[in-house]
Amino acid sequence: MTKMTGAKFIADTFHGHGLTHVFYMPYIAPRALMEMEKLGIKRIQTHGEKGAAYMADAYARVNRRPGLCMAQSVGAVNLAAGLQDAYLACSPVIAITGREYQINQHRHAYQEVDHVNPFSAVTKYSAFVSNPEQLPIYLRQAFRSATSGTPGPVHLNLEGLEGGMVVNHEADLEVIIEEMFSEVPPTRPETESEKITEALQLLSQAERPVIVAGGGVTSSGARTELIALAEKLSIPVATSLNAKNMFPYDHPLAVGVPGLYSRACANQTLCEADMVFFIGSHTGGQVTNSYTIPPQGTPVIQLDVNAEELGRNYSIKVGMQGDVRNTLRKMIELAEKAEPRTGWIKRMQELVQTWKESVDDKINSDTVPILPERLCRELTDYLPSDAILVSDTGHSGVWTGTMIDLKHPEQTFIRCAGSLGWGLPAAMGAKCAQPNRPVLLFTGDGGIWYHLADLETAVKYGINTVTLVNNNHSLNQEKEGVEDIYAGQTAGSDDLWLFPDADFAKIAESIGCLGITVNKPSELSNALDHAFAAGRPVVVDVKTHLDGIAPRAWAPE
Repeated sequence: MTKMTGAKFIADTFHGHGLTHVFYMPYIAPRALMEMEKLGIKRIQTHGEKGAAYMADAYARVNRRPGLCMAQSVGAVNLAAGLQDAYLACSPVIAITGREYQINQHRHAYQEVDHVNPFSAVTKYSAFVSNPEQLPIYLRQAFRSATSGTPGPVHLNLEGLEGGMVVNHEADLEVIIEEMFSEVPPTRPETESEKITEALQLLSQAERPVIVAGGGVTSSGARTELIALAEKLSIPVATSLNAKNMFPYDHPLAVGVPGLYSRACANQTLCEADMVFFIGSHTGGQVTNSYTIPPQGTPVIQLDVNAEELGRNYSIKVGMQGDVRNTLRKMIELAEKAEPRTGWIKRMQELVQTWKESVDDKINSDTVPILPERLCRELTDYLPSDAILVSDTGHSGVWTGTMIDLKHPEQTFIRCAGSLGWGLPAAMGAKCAQPNRPVLLFTGDGGIWYHLADLETAVKYGINTVTLVNNNHSLNQEKEGVEDIYAGQTAGSDDLWLFPDADFAKIAESIGCLGITVNKPSELSNALDHAFAAGRPVVVDVKTHLDGIAPRAWAPE
């Protein structure tokens, strides 16, 4: 045991677990921030608590290691709101907040707000820490909870508005680094052989099986195993948005992304399947198009590290609880090589080809303003082989998920799981996690407005991301629904989805970024060349067509 402040214990613990950055809004635990500085942990002060949470979220997802965000008492609920995305994306974020002193609780103290309920909704684990002696218990548990099973955010609420009762006082403490909880996954439990044998038997008997690979494949690092199993068993593969880069886009067995943000061919294939194998994928509303794809009653096999997920939304023939990578390795070992399902694969490829032909005119269009489909084709061709592609939600999620192909296994794709505006801070967090890799954010004008101020944060700390704005001066995803209500286009309906045509390149320049405007498809490649060579944050303002509206997801009638 060594006598030290809670601040030093916190800093030493995070440093020992390999964290390189902390994202925060002041005034929170300044003594801990000072101790982190001594250890080389970079402190990124944001322009809002939600932005800090989003940065920590992307940092964690890209590194498959915990990310850290912090906020004082009055900003804590804002931080909790930002953890929604980490919670939905199963991202191991550790959030630290200050809390009004216990003696002042429930007395209408200045800026007193309940922290229990907001954080309980968006974390796996939340604990109140009243003194430094408790840190070894609760901080170590935070790492265990964040990384184990289905990863997710956790929260420590420190006594004092800025956590002063914990960070400023001394205690006899021992820093113990449990390295296994420094990354995801910390353990790799294997499924029982009997369950694997049963699953393999059902898959061998199926005539039209499909694999749906989800975020569990990504967090387990099981790309190689997924490909090997699909090839050995001759089974087509659909990938959720969280597993988009886990299967080669041009593989003969590649179906595409299913669900709400989907290619029609993926949804169609799943509706024709006679067996669906969900691998590390929540069977939630996003990937199943509100629980309709595959149709209810389709025979299902499910593999997940969290047994609680097995059979959640679809009744299952076999449920396997275990680490995805290790379980797939065992399946590959025990499986006999299947005869090619020639007819089924031909049918799947026909559906894929039909979808490709349906978008061919748009992806090759020279229309000005630019069609988003053509924009996505240009990005598919351009993205560096080690790029990290970050996507906002809404149309950005649809366009990147369905229209951009990742041609290289070293490319990474992360996307917003819930809150529009996540993209800009998230891209910054991704760049902090992997500073030597090019990071490109795909967002819209509706998305970039949320956290535009954090462009200044990027400039201040040299976080050199490239932000591409799909600028159609609107939230045109809402157009159809709004005009249905108004029975047509009116001034009143326009107020609900149209924006002024802002010049984001000029705004970026005023903050210290490089701003580039793109008006025609032929200009994009040169613009991106300049952007990635700039050595500072860049905003590429791409003027796109107001009527570039993503089609609704295909669904059975």
